Amino acid sequence: MELTPKQIVANLDAHIIGQADAKRAVAVAVRNRWRRQQLHAEVAKDVYPKNILMQGPTGVGKTEIARRLAALVNAPFVKVEATKFTEVGYHGRDVEGMIRDLLEVAIQMVSLEFSSKISEQATTATEERILDLLLPRPYGAGASAAEETPGAESPLASYERTRQRMRERLRAGELEEQTVEVSTEHKPDMAGMFGSAGMELTPDMMNMFDRIIPTRRESKRLPIREARKLLTTQEGEKMLNKDEIIAIAIKRTEDSGIVFLDEIDKIAGSGKTDGPDVSRQGVQRDLLPIVEGSTVTTKHGMVRTDHILFIAAGAFHSADPEDLMAELQGRFPIRVELSPLGKEDLVRILREPKHSLINQQVELLRTEDVALTFTADAIDAIAGVAFEVNRKKQDIGARRLNTIIERVLEELNFEASEGTIKSFTIDAGYVKRRLRGLVEDKLINRA
Repeated sequence: MELTPKQIVANLDAHIIGQADAKRAVAVAVRNRWRRQQLHAEVAKDVYPKNILMQGPTGVGKTEIARRLAALVNAPFVKVEATKFTEVGYHGRDVEGMIRDLLEVAIQMVSLEFSSKISEQATTATEERILDLLLPRPYGAGASAAEETPGAESPLASYERTRQRMRERLRAGELEEQTVEVSTEHKPDMAGMFGSAGMELTPDMMNMFDRIIPTRRESKRLPIREARKLLTTQEGEKMLNKDEIIAIAIKRTEDSGIVFLDEIDKIAGSGKTDGPDVSRQGVQRDLLPIVEGSTVTTKHGMVRTDHILFIAAGAFHSADPEDLMAELQGRFPIRVELSPLGKEDLVRILREPKHSLINQQVELLRTEDVALTFTADAIDAIAGVAFEVNRKKQDIGARRLNTIIERVLEELNFEASEGTIKSFTIDAGYVKRRLRGLVEDKLINRA
């Protein structure tokens, strides 16, 4: 059974402070996917996801909600900045590329799941490969009994006895530094080569290059401890059914994929027919069929976007959601507004999440055998300075806390590896000394 909306919100609460409306909206959207899958196929095909538009300043949790949600429900997820589509010419990057990227994420997810199921078999096969490299089967080891010398040990029996001794040494870790020759094969990354030149290959072009470019084979000598990883990957790939993986990945992309469209406010035009708005309107027109539901061609097959969940987000400081094309607005029926973070919110962000910034710093210094402690008034002081800098300069929300904490711990992080500090307590006085003058205009830019 899939997670209920309340369970989803509870899990998000463990990592993200506040923004209850946004959490409830995404929780219901995900639960509706499960509900659709329980319907008869004829009904389910006409039940489309309720895409979500999040409006709120930077650093308040928009991206984190979407990212945590995808991890929570084990769904393929990609984050795309809408401004990327306006960088070249009128339309810039192909908007269908985000669906191709989403499918690649799904393929990786499914491949890892399959790999975990065959890990034991792959490990066994890798051991045999290493033994073959250490002790190649000798000519005549398979000779028939009629050809063997009476009373003498057969070549095969001698070989197997030696191989078993080698296996025992291998398992005992005695041969880790011994080198073996490993063969690898790969093809050039055509997408990367053309991408660096500002070109984007279509799926048909990718398939064409895949057919005509030969596979490059290389041999190199590696110690067994390194060769084992490479050989395990090779053996695992042999056991995987790539066609089955791709089929499952396409279905998972279509049924549970999540695309997070960030900075969508940057492509909201004012309706002008010339200047930058032409590019913005063009991007919106290109996005519309993808969000509405269309078929995207990939090198692995066709992907329907009808039931992919799109979550768009933007600060909308100088634009308004109504500045988007009416048709595109209609494809995001759920709108939630995220609140700016106050000082108390910043205090909670430092204290409450499962892996809060404070806990991260404590654990990082624990690796240096330093016991780090933050007093309550220190946390309050850090939050207070972050709030003031946000208020006086530019409000970047919780992201400001990272810079403030790094400034506070800069000296301690530098000295911690020397072994002279065993414990350290950070109180409000220490925070104020480390951050003295930070809220002055000339220093705000550094934060």
